[in-house]
Amino acid sequence: MRETVLRDAGIRVSIATTAESALALLRTQGQLFGVIVTDHVLPGASGADFVRELRSVNSEIPVIVVSGMAEAEEEYEGLNVAFRQKPLPPAELIALVLSSLAA
Repeated sequence: MRETVLRDAGIRVSIATTAESALALLRTQGQLFGVIVTDHVLPGASGADFVRELRSVNSEIPVIVVSGMAEAEEEYEGLNVAFRQKPLPPAELIALVLSSLAA
């Protein structure tokens, strides 16, 4: 759903279905990405584990974490992410992505 919302807003989107495939994309094509949007719950890894690994690849790229679990936010302390709880209204997601791209 987030993919559709962002595409409909005119934002170019690439999708990775696992943390490993996202990290592989970032290692090979990282300069093409302006912001990462991820969930906290991922196949095979937590979002926090993914972001920690991501930070070793790229420490500067903006990261937006979306989760239905408010208590998960503390796992991202010190990782420089924007943490938002579900449901995240489409307009807020778009605004957050655009502001991250502009920064």
